[in-house]
Amino acid sequence: MILISVQIIVSILLILTVLLQMQGSGLSTTFGGGGEFFRSKRSIEKILYFLTIILAALFGILSLVLLIPPGR
Repeated sequence: MILISVQIIVSILLILTVLLQMQGSGLSTTFGGGGEFFRSKRSIEKILYFLTIILAALFGILSLVLLIPPGR
């Protein structure tokens, strides 16, 4: 039950990081604006990029772990 809750939280965070990375149509314009602050936006994009990779890997690992029957 705990792993399922963790997977739900990870999946929500993964969706949010992907939406924040979408350029032009996503939420990136909310926080990044039109690109006036290139350096700060670039560092935020870099953090979101690595966070997306980590969350995707964690989501995949959790999915594989949840495939194992509970009796084993």
